[in-house]
Amino acid sequence: MTTPKLNLLTYLPAWSWLKHYNKQSFKSDLLSAFIVIAMLVPQGMAYAIVAGLPPITGLYASVLPMMIYALIGGSPTLSIGPVALISMMTFATLNPLFELGSSAYIEAACLLAILVGLISLLLGIFKFGFLIRLISHPVIKSFIIASAVLIALSQVKLLLHIPLKIDNLPNFFYSFWQYKEQIHWPSLIFGICAILFLLFVPKLLQSSLISRRFNSNWINLFIKTTPLWLIIVAIFAIQKLGLIDLGIATVGAIPSGFPPLGLPIWNLDLVVQLLPGAAMIAMVSFVESISIAQATALQNRRELNSNQELIALGLANISAGVSASFPVTGSLSRTVVNADAGAKSPISGFLSSVFIVLVSLYFTGLFYYLPLVVLAATIMVSIWKLVDFKPFIETWHYSKADGIAMWITFFAVLFIDISAGLIIGVVTTFILLLWRISRPHIAVIGQIEGTEHFRNIHRHDAITLAKIISIRIDESLSFLNINSLKEFIIQEVSNNSSLQHVILNCSSVSSIDLSAVETLEDINIDLGKLGIQLHLSEVKGPVMDKLQHAVLLQQLRGKVFLTHYQAVAYLKQQMQQQELSKSHHY
Repeated sequence: MTTPKLNLLTYLPAWSWLKHYNKQSFKSDLLSAFIVIAMLVPQGMAYAIVAGLPPITGLYASVLPMMIYALIGGSPTLSIGPVALISMMTFATLNPLFELGSSAYIEAACLLAILVGLISLLLGIFKFGFLIRLISHPVIKSFIIASAVLIALSQVKLLLHIPLKIDNLPNFFYSFWQYKEQIHWPSLIFGICAILFLLFVPKLLQSSLISRRFNSNWINLFIKTTPLWLIIVAIFAIQKLGLIDLGIATVGAIPSGFPPLGLPIWNLDLVVQLLPGAAMIAMVSFVESISIAQATALQNRRELNSNQELIALGLANISAGVSASFPVTGSLSRTVVNADAGAKSPISGFLSSVFIVLVSLYFTGLFYYLPLVVLAATIMVSIWKLVDFKPFIETWHYSKADGIAMWITFFAVLFIDISAGLIIGVVTTFILLLWRISRPHIAVIGQIEGTEHFRNIHRHDAITLAKIISIRIDESLSFLNINSLKEFIIQEVSNNSSLQHVILNCSSVSSIDLSAVETLEDINIDLGKLGIQLHLSEVKGPVMDKLQHAVLLQQLRGKVFLTHYQAVAYLKQQMQQQELSKSHHY
């Protein structure tokens, strides 16, 4: 017997599509890269500011990570780079530890990216990707919405040009009250104009007046690159119209050149301090990235390996850490634009990173007069679309437990901080899950006339027998819920003095633990003392395997039946024979 060899090519998905790559695909990827770069440059710099880092680090974060993902990732259109949520989490992790903008802060951001990458990489290699998916969708939705509120509010300090604290709502409002007299009105007016530009220019271009005169493809291209046009207009206004004399803060000098490569200083104490934040960022970045990648994979009919995505995301973050930037993940907005622009392969992301290098080398001087309020406006307009309270209402109507988890997460993020809010949301979800499991749905079932089917007697007009009670529990049996079943049986037995048989329908029981087995043994003994037999029906294979190693089957006063219909029919026939025997005896 030969041992299978490890095929390293399975960790390089690029090998499969590069063999079939052609000139036509390259043209499509090149066009999509041009369009994405128009979004990526302003977004990258803006998200770096959200993370509390120099704008240039946002460009650095878009170079090596995208190249790495192009080779190792599985999605043809996923755009890896800085995003608002991860930038905000980076800020929340580092701000309490270091002075904003200091060299120690920047070093720690690089180290944080490497830690995020190592966590993701190890989880992917050892196929523990499922652990990250333990966060429920309602909690993730709530977390993103609450974080979007904080991210939008974090940009108010740039609009007002005052030092607001934005780790939570109480601190935000308290700091606003402290500095409200120092509001810089020219910055606020310029920022409002930028927001209006981003909101209404696309609507104007989509109006019938414009759409009739120009080609729709050119209009769509202009709409997608609106942030870039805003930057051009803003730089012109500041530089040529003399608005810089009003005191509007600009990006200033940005160093040009290729992203500097090197490992940040490793400090064990610092690693321990950053590890909780890195774990939270790794968890959220994977959930966000895999959700986007799965959506595009479904549309393109491609397979997607979640563990491979973890490996790709891990290596992308490590590359971000060694290239003087901060944690990255998949961007929804850029991925959608990339897909709509016709990207055929990850080469589009690779080309985007090449263009970023060219910008970093030769064009950083163009951003000297770029107002910071324009970057703030870009973030606020893009992120505010995520603030939608409909999911809260819909979830509450569907499930009160999930609704409670959503609201708790939302308020925890807003009133404590991002990381604590996520942890509280996850813990709340598990508490509510345990509460639900401990209160399983248990029903008395009866036979539907003319069929072999048994249903809940409170939902259907079903036939029952006075001496036989059929009970179905719709949950796997464990120490959490077995006592609820015992209490239910006790109540039903107490209400029926003529009862002779209890049939436990196990069709919904997929597993059973030792506590549940031992409690069933006690129930069997207690019923036996009352002259009542306990029977089991429709026991699944894995559950029967467990029962084979327990004494329950040897002590069981009743029988185990393949179907519930057979159980009722057998017991019914047995009771009829007993009645007939008694009548003959008399």
